[in-house]
Order: sequence, then structure tokens, then C-alpha cells
Amino acid sequence: MAENSDWRLADFIGIKALENGVTIIGLTRGKETRISHTEKLDAGQVMFAQFTENVSAMKIEGKAEIYTKFGKITSGDI
Repeated sequence: MAENSDWRLADFIGIKALENGVTIIGLTRGKETRISHTEKLDAGQVMFAQFTENVSAMKIEGKAEIYTKFGKITSGDI
């Protein structure tokens, strides 16, 4: 990790499941994008996630509300 880069200060997102079985997939950095971690949420469950030294992207499958510093995004068929 570069001396000036501190992943602990990276952005957080909040994810609220609107249905059972919402899947959150963390994707790695590097030459090849790989799945690093997967979580499942049921309706009403909330998870806070952070982009880190290893996780550069997240994929969210299912109906969910995603809260970021840019506002709220709703995923899935509404």
C-alpha cells in the first residue's frame, strides 16, 4: 500500500434489503477482477460496506436501497 493512501478513510455505503436474498459481492482490485466476498441479506436487513485496499467494486443483486455520499440508489425491479 502506498504511503499516502489510507484505505481506512475510504467511502462507506449502506445497503438495505427490500426483499429476501439480496446478494452483495465484493470485487477485487488488480489485473484480474475476482470475487473476494459474498453476503446475503433478507428483507429489512442492513449492511454497511467499505471500499478497501483490496475491494474496488461491489455488485448488488436484488431489490435494495443503496445509500452513498451521492444519495440513494434503488436496485432491482421496482
